[in-house]
Amino acid sequence: MLTVLRNADVFAPEPKGRCDLLIGGERVLWMGPSLPDLPASLGATVVDLDGMRLVPGLIDGHVHLTGGGGEAGPASRVPPPMLTRYTSGGVTTAIGVLGTDDVTRSTAELVVTARALIAEGLSAWCHTGGYHLPPTTLTGSVRGDIAQIDRIIGVGEVAISDHRSSQPTLDELLRLASEAHVAGLMTGKAGIVHLHLGDGERGLALIRDALVNSELPARVFNPTHVNRRKALFDEALSLTSLGCHIDITAFPVAKDEDAWSAASALARYLESGAPRDRVTVSSDGGGCLPRFDADGRVVQMGVGDSGALLETIAELLSDGLALQDVLPAFTSNVARLLRLPHKGRIEVGGDADLVVLDATHRAHHVMARGAWHVRAGLPIRFGTFEAT
Repeated sequence: MLTVLRNADVFAPEPKGRCDLLIGGERVLWMGPSLPDLPASLGATVVDLDGMRLVPGLIDGHVHLTGGGGEAGPASRVPPPMLTRYTSGGVTTAIGVLGTDDVTRSTAELVVTARALIAEGLSAWCHTGGYHLPPTTLTGSVRGDIAQIDRIIGVGEVAISDHRSSQPTLDELLRLASEAHVAGLMTGKAGIVHLHLGDGERGLALIRDALVNSELPARVFNPTHVNRRKALFDEALSLTSLGCHIDITAFPVAKDEDAWSAASALARYLESGAPRDRVTVSSDGGGCLPRFDADGRVVQMGVGDSGALLETIAELLSDGLALQDVLPAFTSNVARLLRLPHKGRIEVGGDADLVVLDATHRAHHVMARGAWHVRAGLPIRFGTFEAT
């Protein structure tokens, strides 16, 4: 099936101006100023975007595909997000993680859930392990999981500076990172350690120690939730000059909270002069967003949503930032870090993961792997069990 998109204002993520695109076989086959009319016998569907902005499908690099939570007992386990929770927010690729509960939730479940989303039209990968060491694996080792299981591209989210972590030592972290790095070399996969940052005063000290005390490339260490405390964010900024890629989380932040919202954090990052290709934004979709008292008990709980990514983009654009400056943290930067060569850009040969933005910066149309999932702001393709 062929689809022709006409008169798109393309941000790839850099601005390309008005373009026509030919989509077929899940890929972008042609892009340029004016595509000649195709023979009627080809049966191509033509959609005139009339100058609307066309951007790459968003890559959510931190999603609890199988659901998160569990910190407040069995009833606090968050159910898995269904297909339209991603696509309605412009997310066409999701990277799954396990969190606090890496006992009753497993890497095997994560892999099969990623495959289910693929069957429903999304693109999905995952990390092995979870908060705790030794990591929960399928083959018995991180290196084996990355090397032998197609969907697994790294390890994480491994918790540090958090009362829920296994309190990993430097030696344990280095051993884990070496497993991930070598597996990445063997396979061409990301081979990163995706690190959950808690509220602990130690902050990023363990990562700094790992960089000083090993030969491992800095890109292997990928801290997330770096905007959860303002001082932690400043720490994270300094790591990017050493080669680390940092991940901002789009969770809700109260006005009086010692944290930066995702929009504020990304704006500050872009203003800081730090390398622009070393920052990403993810949602923690499907994950529990708990608040704890001094004894470590949950006193309040929210749930992450992949739709927060596009909401963050809308906030940044409303604040006057340029779309081409904002987009890479949600698209091309993520694809580069995770070594997903056909993702994160609009280009000939790339996957046809596309989002059409309306005047209010919301998802008007969404295409994943060449098929429409959202039209005129409404989902038209649903997950297997959403109808029930």
